[in-house]
Amino acid sequence: MSNNALATLANYPDYSLYANAFGFLRQPLNFTPHTSDADVVITGVPFDMATTGRSGSRMGPGAIRQVSTNLAWEGKRWPWTFSLTDKIRIADCGDLVFDSGDAAQMCERLEKHATSLIEHGKTLLTFGGDHFVTLPLLRAHAKKYGKMALIHFDAHTDTYHLGSQYDHGTMFYHAPKEGLIDPHHSIQIGIRTEYSNKLGFNVLDAASANDQSVEQIVENIKQTVGDLPVYLTFDIDCLDPAFAPGTGTPVCGGLTSDKALKIIRGLQGINLIGMDVVEVAPAYDHAEITALAAATLAVDLLHLWASER
Repeated sequence: MSNNALATLANYPDYSLYANAFGFLRQPLNFTPHTSDADVVITGVPFDMATTGRSGSRMGPGAIRQVSTNLAWEGKRWPWTFSLTDKIRIADCGDLVFDSGDAAQMCERLEKHATSLIEHGKTLLTFGGDHFVTLPLLRAHAKKYGKMALIHFDAHTDTYHLGSQYDHGTMFYHAPKEGLIDPHHSIQIGIRTEYSNKLGFNVLDAASANDQSVEQIVENIKQTVGDLPVYLTFDIDCLDPAFAPGTGTPVCGGLTSDKALKIIRGLQGINLIGMDVVEVAPAYDHAEITALAAATLAVDLLHLWASER
């Protein structure tokens, strides 16, 4: 293609839904997010070495970005009453780089990356990767915010203590032990696997959540977290496999995507300081169902954060 042809394409950034769509919501990649004017910085973490089920979530960030083109055309995201770009500025800085197979290096670099962004006044939206990536992110956020409340959507509590040092089922066993989160002001929604409540987390299991109204769940969450700084983490397997088949450890009986989105929209007023969406494994997905659910949840999380600005 000639230089003239390239210049012509550059004059029409919205010409094609899929052309040059490298970043989330078609945002151009920004490799200097610390010094940018962005309010929220998106980072992908292509890591799945801590997975105990099916591997493949290292491909999750790319899948979420790719399918997000289907959401980028809306001026206003229904049912929100404002345009996201009128409220906040978003930068997608691409994926965290680390040596393949080096879990320790990933943890060190992700914590350092997140710490630097937070010190520069940025809010983070992170795409996994497996759920273990949340632990170094919590360590980075705790440096500024101290002990936080956790809103955790998942099929598993991830409070298991018998796993290895790098295990996506152990983060919320270690996080309270390290003083990063207050389990008594934290809540886990959608749980439908065995767990112990010795650490003091408030657990709203999937059977109960499916029987309760969105309003009841939202009120429970808000009463639990209070006015503490809140980190929100969404493991896509919180959703029933009918809505999110492309994940490493699917469990039947989960939430619908509709109910999860309504809960997130109802959380306006919480002190949201960081967020992630994890465990999308596109190799097991069908028609991008799971990636689309993750991207849609991420867009609503951005609106939730923006609604308080």
